[in-house]
Amino acid sequence: MNTAVAAETAVEVPSKFKKLVEEVEAMTVLELSELVKVLEKKFGVSAAATASAAPAAGAPAEEAKSTADVELTDVGASKIAVIKAVKEALALGLKEAKDLVDGAPSMLKTGMKKEDATELAKKLTEAGAKVTLK
Repeated sequence: MNTAVAAETAVEVPSKFKKLVEEVEAMTVLELSELVKVLEKKFGVSAAATASAAPAAGAPAEEAKSTADVELTDVGASKIAVIKAVKEALALGLKEAKDLVDGAPSMLKTGMKKEDATELAKKLTEAGAKVTLK
């Protein structure tokens, strides 16, 4: 009961809802269940629909964690090796790869799988470049 009292003091109920909240607090669990069913029928909604919407909202966040963007931040001393690595990794022509490297810092690829992005970053780092995963 102490936790219920603590919860009541932590939540400030607007004056227009005080009577309703007091009535709900006085209900038993069975009465609350019955009230929920009546409200679902009255308004054509389901309390379960809000629960199933939560995982759907979490999915894009999880997808964002599994993808990464690879940005070339600095070419380093061996520019030619970096150009070759970019050309090979991204299947670009020599001019396109050179333009990307010359334009550093530049975004090389977005929305890659995390593993692929890490592998690309490793190849570019081995060629002498500095890479940032975002």
